[in-house]
Amino acid sequence: MIAIIAEKPSVGMDIARVVGADSKNDGYCAGGGYMVTWALGHLVSLALPDAYGYTKTAAEDLPMLPEPFRLVSRQVRTDRGMVPDLAASKQLRIIESVFNRCGSIIVATDAGREGELIFRWIYDYLGCTKPFRRLWISSLTDEAIRKGLEELKDGSAYDSLYAAADSRAKADWLVGMNASRALAIASGTPNSSIGRVQTPTLAMICARFKENREFVSAPYWQLHITLDGKESYRRFFRVGNFGDKAEAEAAYRAIPSGSVAEITKAERREVQQQPPLLYDLTALQKDCNVHLDLPAAKTLDIAQTLYEKKLISYPRTGSRHIPQDVMAHVPELLEKISAMPEFREYGKTLDLSALNTRSVDDTEVTDHHALITTGIAPEGLSEAESAVYALIAGRMLEAFSPCCKKEALLMECRIGETVFRSKSSAVTSPGWRGVFGRKEDKEEDGLNDGHAVFSEGDRIPVSGHGLVQKKTVPKPLYTEATLLAAMETCGKDIADGEAREAVKDIGIGTPATRAAIITTLFKRDYVERNGKSLVPTGKGLLLYGAVKDMLVADVSLTGSWENALSQIERHTLDPDAFMASIRDYTRKATGEILRLSLPAAPVRTFTCPKCKTGHVILKGRTAKCDNEGCGLLVFRKFLNKELTDQHLEQLFSSGTTRLIKGFKGKKGVAFDAAVAFDAGFNLVLSFPKDGKGRKRK
Repeated sequence: MIAIIAEKPSVGMDIARVVGADSKNDGYCAGGGYMVTWALGHLVSLALPDAYGYTKTAAEDLPMLPEPFRLVSRQVRTDRGMVPDLAASKQLRIIESVFNRCGSIIVATDAGREGELIFRWIYDYLGCTKPFRRLWISSLTDEAIRKGLEELKDGSAYDSLYAAADSRAKADWLVGMNASRALAIASGTPNSSIGRVQTPTLAMICARFKENREFVSAPYWQLHITLDGKESYRRFFRVGNFGDKAEAEAAYRAIPSGSVAEITKAERREVQQQPPLLYDLTALQKDCNVHLDLPAAKTLDIAQTLYEKKLISYPRTGSRHIPQDVMAHVPELLEKISAMPEFREYGKTLDLSALNTRSVDDTEVTDHHALITTGIAPEGLSEAESAVYALIAGRMLEAFSPCCKKEALLMECRIGETVFRSKSSAVTSPGWRGVFGRKEDKEEDGLNDGHAVFSEGDRIPVSGHGLVQKKTVPKPLYTEATLLAAMETCGKDIADGEAREAVKDIGIGTPATRAAIITTLFKRDYVERNGKSLVPTGKGLLLYGAVKDMLVADVSLTGSWENALSQIERHTLDPDAFMASIRDYTRKATGEILRLSLPAAPVRTFTCPKCKTGHVILKGRTAKCDNEGCGLLVFRKFLNKELTDQHLEQLFSSGTTRLIKGFKGKKGVAFDAAVAFDAGFNLVLSFPKDGKGRKRK
């Protein structure tokens, strides 16, 4: 018998069907010479500090540097503290039983860093020594699964991938656990955390916020003239703005009535705009935030669902290219996409025999190729799932479409020694921009300044001139889309040349982890939304002010670690060398934080809604009434969600929170609900009502 282990039950069931393991049992399927079982995500994790004897938060215990690290069955937080997750413990016993009854193992967890880590930690935790091979696929179609099973590789081929994943997890433990405990000691409050990627990301948000709010706008002036053609006009702007009002007004007065401008340049040229590359996860998350107003974490959840429904390829990819062998299937996929109602008209114009191959490059493909559809027709999708699928499908049409062609027109004229310029462009052939036909795809740049066209040497009377005052504006606050872009490219802003070169094209975090980092910032009440903008809270600014010049907030250092993890994957860096540098960093960073003189954040209190006389005090994990006879106690953790200070404030002031997105039901289905008090002041879910006054679930 051969064991197959998948990452989730749904994937395990699909593989079981393909291999003929049609006998369903508790936690596994059997048949056809196979026993197919599955994890439930991370069943095994690194042990918490208590397991090493660090039972209290004390400066003398820091830094904590376990050697070796211990693996434990997944734990969950309860009112009694952290306890083993019973579902995880049960499934681990089932996996162990399956492994014991089989001669070898096929690893079918998700083909990436985290998927590899999930299996290897289970394998090590169970003390298993059975040989294993790797199923490495980029989609879950039956064809892909069968092909992958024919091309299994020895598990040792992915040792470096595991080493990178294991090193990343241990580095996050060392930095996060030590820095967070040190911060709790320095600030006197436990409801805070510092992380290897989390804190540099917070620093980026806070720095942009402060830069935006402290920006002092400066006025400047633009001088323009208007030249009339036979049927239209054209506005020309002086080359260079004025920073001095008196100088600008003098230049305005220097243009006498009846002036004539001589056209000194009139150039036309065709500009070709290449189509965008295919999506990787980060690019998809950015567009979903811009066009669908979806948070990055929600986009990842939807993309994972589409993947498990076999509609798209593996979503946690960092590549925007596909290899030549995949390109062979693209015309057939595009033909199916062109049959979708929203793309039918555009599809009639696409020549499938002359596709743009800008996104085709074997050398640019990493562990997985770019996001593409699989050709399976989508059915029964939610509104959000349909919208995300349409974006991915539409991006495929864009990527393989012809260039967008524009005619660019540059004209210059002169009055005396003063040069004026007019630039405009008009779309002559929309190409890929015709796929979605968005407003920005149809705009003709500069034509609001008139359509008249002149020839070099023409002398045209000036029919009018004007002086416009404008002012400089700050860089906008980050949205999730622009923050994701900044996390991806932050190395470009590093001043040190050597450090910048080390992390260029890497940034901080990975496509698979950036959404989780942003979510953590919200959970910790470091950041909140103001419309689509991300704004730091007072708590976030307080932390930023304390650590902004410390190692723990250093973007370049964090980026260099991402580069090091990639080198571990490529066998060009020893994991032990990386971990030695992390331990050294942890000692230094922990010492810096312990030396902080950080004022404790003010304790937030609310009038108790139950006894009306006591005060509810917000703490790290609970909110409790200080009236001993009252007994009101609220845990921050409710179902799979951690209630933020904002949620608790809403709850204690009005009896209910606003709608909270992303609760998970027993079957893993996501839903949105508010959290409210019942008559006995216990927490319950409250569902919004539909248009007929009925509660939706």
